[in-house]
Amino acid sequence: MVNFNSSEKDYNGKKSISKPFEQKLTGWPYNWWRLMDNYKIGVIPLPLFIIAGILIFAEVLITGKLPSEIVVMIVACGFFGFLCGEIGKRLPIIGKMGAAAICATFIPSALVYYGILPTPIVEATTKFYKDTHILYLYICCIIVGSIMNMDKKTLIQGFLKIFGPMVCGEIVGMLVGVGVGYLLGLTPFDTFFFLVLPIMAGGVGEGAIPLSIGYAAILHMNQGEALGRVLPIVMLGGLTGIICGGILNRIGKAYPHLTGNGRLLPASADDEATDQKATKTESVIDVTTFASGVLLAAILYMIGMIGHKATGIPAPVGMLFAAVFVKLISGVSPKVLSGSQVVYKFFQTSVTYPILFAVGVAITPWDKIISAFTLTNLTVIVCTVVSLVTTGFFVAKRLGMYPVDAAVISCCQSGQGGTGDVAILTAAERMELMPFAQIATRIGGAINVSVSLLILGNFLV
Repeated sequence: MVNFNSSEKDYNGKKSISKPFEQKLTGWPYNWWRLMDNYKIGVIPLPLFIIAGILIFAEVLITGKLPSEIVVMIVACGFFGFLCGEIGKRLPIIGKMGAAAICATFIPSALVYYGILPTPIVEATTKFYKDTHILYLYICCIIVGSIMNMDKKTLIQGFLKIFGPMVCGEIVGMLVGVGVGYLLGLTPFDTFFFLVLPIMAGGVGEGAIPLSIGYAAILHMNQGEALGRVLPIVMLGGLTGIICGGILNRIGKAYPHLTGNGRLLPASADDEATDQKATKTESVIDVTTFASGVLLAAILYMIGMIGHKATGIPAPVGMLFAAVFVKLISGVSPKVLSGSQVVYKFFQTSVTYPILFAVGVAITPWDKIISAFTLTNLTVIVCTVVSLVTTGFFVAKRLGMYPVDAAVISCCQSGQGGTGDVAILTAAERMELMPFAQIATRIGGAINVSVSLLILGNFLV
């Protein structure tokens, strides 16, 4: 990267003694370089961003289609993802409360529904997202990088303590949600099973679909009807969680003593020394170490896949346990650990918004979301999620954890599975918490669904 510091060499290799060379050198290519370095949409230099947009629409207009191959989709998802994220960041007030993640996910969904986004782009993005399962690569690199960046003591204590705020938050959230629904004229049965439970069910694949199957069998409903009632609530709960994550981020910035900025527990002197060592190692990391970090994440995910076939535990959760085990036994060298941390930072900064764009296009039905926008539903959902998050905040504080960061995990309990975790942690600017978020959504959601369906089938029907 070009350094404009006056003590460094300029583009001609000569030292600029008194003033930055950018004040002296004009014309081609210096002005072009400055344009690239100083103006960006997300991480993309503005000139490259404009060229990418021209190429995408030229391909669609000339050929009538857009290839779904990875090279083209990197350009397309990067262009639209960072554009939507930039729009969200620049919105007044809400731009600082998670609007970037919301816009990156829901603007594409709306554009697809209203037919504004060209069909070739929609078809290519959907095919790419579903064929490659790119979200799993993203999640595994984020999880492994996060875990490898944690101190062993903090890692163990964090996993043990996080269940306190999670359980207390769910109990209070359920009670408040059912109570508010009752005050608004809904029956406790409908409020709990069709509003409150879907919010904490763990997303679509692990939550909404199993719930719809269970409701169809126990309540003798059509599964499509059950899914149609549950799915919009899952998405509105996730949207509320994103907003809460953004608000928590602002609280953390206003009151720094309440947050560890991605840590659940206060850092010890050993932790700080580890962080400094990791930062120093990062500065000299080579390409092969970066590649080793990617391979480590992929291998651990494959272990999770095999574990899923053998035990039924979701692959991301199995991978999470494998990564924790590797970290605790010091199974990889410090150099490879630093590589996984750089991989984490790369995916966090460069892949998040493109992934959210693909999620919005491929698996976020705008009509389902709009259909659930009733005042009663919104009131119950917002009260449930806010009480869930608030309880997590205060319980975590009593347990000696950073309340803002623990409350962000509570937000993820209302998220739309793995995609919801990405959006919420992006809004909260705490992607380091992904391992705990996966526990909250996947394990917490599975427990909620299983226990609730068991009670429904044996005691209430």
